[in-house]
Amino acid sequence: MNAADKVRQLDRRRRRVRRTISGTGERPRLNVFRSASHIYAQIIDDMRGATLASASSLDKSLRQSLKSTGGIEAAKAVGKLIADRAKAAQVSTVVFDRGGRMYHGRIKALADASREGGLQF
Repeated sequence: MNAADKVRQLDRRRRRVRRTISGTGERPRLNVFRSASHIYAQIIDDMRGATLASASSLDKSLRQSLKSTGGIEAAKAVGKLIADRAKAAQVSTVVFDRGGRMYHGRIKALADASREGGLQF
């Protein structure tokens, strides 16, 4: 399997997940995107098409305290940060969108840290 096939499969999984998951005003979507060197999280209200809160391993407050921006520790830090920003935006419950990725490693670490920070999903 070459790289183009892997990208195609990831895109198919992402679309399949997004068909069933949608964020509302009462329960927005927590979207997670993972690259090789960073991890990003957004809380999105799909009804309005608006991002309510976002966090990533590129945030200046996190980059200074992290040794690596692409590991599990970075994902935990981003999870805590998105939970804090969600509280500031008065969001307590979300729908988790793993972006077609498997629920393990950095994706799971971010989800667990955001749960510990107070988000419910």
